[in-house]
Amino acid sequence: MTARDRPARTRLVVGCGYLGSRVARRWIDAGDRVFAVTRSRAAEVSAIGAEPIIGDVAREESLREPPRVDTIFWAVGFDRTAGSNPRQVHVEGLRRLLDRLAGSPRVILSSSTGVWGDADGEVVDEETPPAPSREAGRVLVEAESTLATHRLGPGVALRFAGLYGPARLPRLADLAAGRPIAADPDSWLNLVHVNDAARVVCGIAELASPRSLYVVSDGHPVRRRDWYGRLAELTAAPPVAWDPAAPRSRGADKRVRSERVWHDLGITPLHPDSIAALTLVAKLPEARGVSSEGR
Repeated sequence: MTARDRPARTRLVVGCGYLGSRVARRWIDAGDRVFAVTRSRAAEVSAIGAEPIIGDVAREESLREPPRVDTIFWAVGFDRTAGSNPRQVHVEGLRRLLDRLAGSPRVILSSSTGVWGDADGEVVDEETPPAPSREAGRVLVEAESTLATHRLGPGVALRFAGLYGPARLPRLADLAAGRPIAADPDSWLNLVHVNDAARVVCGIAELASPRSLYVVSDGHPVRRRDWYGRLAELTAAPPVAWDPAAPRSRGADKRVRSERVWHDLGITPLHPDSIAALTLVAKLPEARGVSSEGR
């Protein structure tokens, strides 16, 4: 059965940003009614065909009567300028929204492979206990637990590797400016193209009996030396400079294994080779966005 053959559903995307907006578009294209919570981007939300709900998940007075829906995709990013801390957003905000929801929607939570911190190049997957080394990772572990133990849980937590794609190429601004990359060039980088990430979210929404946790990556970790070297070539940036002694700022060195999600969905990534995909993405007019590194 194709998306067009099934009954229309009602969805709620909380955080209609880089990934959330793509998920919303896919659901709209399938004939679903989509609401999207946003603090300040109502016009952009409306432009893709979703119905904006102005609200701030970190504020007690927001979202007092969320719509009754079949599916929730929580994809809230953390905005350091918004006056809230990560826990207020990802834990308290999530719990507040779940408490106010009616019915029994499927809740899909965007988490991160950053919950494992630095694993010295070892393989991690759904069976590997979290070991976050940064506040962001610790907060996401608590958010996953909040969903798992809620009356609407266990839901589905998706631990995404670093997202890349049009308008998001890791460390592009640093490369262009000749700033050193604070990492060991031979450490591993785990990535997933944003369109593959959106396919996973929409697939999980339709899966009859999903598991409560999935790792989402393209399944092919790359050496940072290879990724940034190719990115510098494609964007005419200076040769990559490295600062392996600097504090590791994101997911550091690990290889994430993601066979479970692709097996359960019965699909394969459209972009399994991130360096090959990078060649295509970097040629797009909108490619020169700024983003932090993947996990």
